Amino acid sequence: MNMVNVEVTVGADDHVETRDLPLLDLAPYFAAEQGAKEALAAELRVAAEEVGFLALINHGLDWSVIEGAIAENKRFHALPMEAKLAMAVNQNQRGYIKPKATMIKHSTYHDHTVMDNNETTVFATDFAADHPGVVANKQFYGQNQWPDDLPGFRETVQDYMAAMEALGKSLLPLWALALDLPENYFAPFFKDNYTYYRMAHYPPRDKPEANEYALGAHADTGFMTLLPSPDVKGLEIMDKSGVWFRPTRVDGVIHVNIGQFLERWSNERFMATPHRVLVPTEDRYTTPVFVNPDLEPVVECLPTCTSEDNPPKYAPESYWDFFKWYMANSYPHYDGFHAP
Repeated sequence: MNMVNVEVTVGADDHVETRDLPLLDLAPYFAAEQGAKEALAAELRVAAEEVGFLALINHGLDWSVIEGAIAENKRFHALPMEAKLAMAVNQNQRGYIKPKATMIKHSTYHDHTVMDNNETTVFATDFAADHPGVVANKQFYGQNQWPDDLPGFRETVQDYMAAMEALGKSLLPLWALALDLPENYFAPFFKDNYTYYRMAHYPPRDKPEANEYALGAHADTGFMTLLPSPDVKGLEIMDKSGVWFRPTRVDGVIHVNIGQFLERWSNERFMATPHRVLVPTEDRYTTPVFVNPDLEPVVECLPTCTSEDNPPKYAPESYWDFFKWYMANSYPHYDGFHAP
């Protein structure tokens, strides 16, 4: 997919327009109304092929669960740096990443020469102690790190991750139908799936440096990302023409965007849309959850996304292989990790 480089002055509102994202109402789907599944899948197909970003309403998630996650995000990132660094990110991509430690090394969307202005703490699926990946000490299967002195933090984070993962997995039949597949097609790939949560804090700066972002332009790695609409603006999305825009903020929605693994699986039929976050003028806290397939199964191009005139663009691969490759080629903080 070819994207052109578009120069946009950071923080200059008049350079970037605001647009509505496709809005999908899940109420008829969850109520099992006749024809709702097929109608919603058709809407999802258009959004996935044309924008790669959308917003969900009537998603069934209690907003108090989201508010609890945001409160714990603020509580953890208010800790002294020494306490946060006690949970420093490890080879399993779990733990705390301090500000000015990450940057997309090879952004294809714009120059990116300044470390990102955010601090992030990552949690992921806690696989059972007897899981083969855990027993083998295989990368990405390690256990989460938790703070010692924040009562209730772990339980709140785990509840939030579970609720978001359940919502994501409830959408799998829609993704399948949108790709002209049987509605249960993706279920076997999500039996022991890998979900991770990027608990992010974007501190404010009045005058960002040239080429400085809160989070540089990138496309997510996995199957789908779920992001409750943040209170503070900053997200920008690149459209198919290479033009950046800001999504209209709608209270109570959950944004969904497609990751590169689904883009590759669908032979680029569905778009993993580039996006970035500008440096805010006030503290910004976000709680995105990335719902991905099982780490080990090797997947091939979906049968409905290839033909004699449109051969597969990517070799078969597992999400473990793709995620490891992406991390090693994208983030400087990952350079020192050499796990099996």
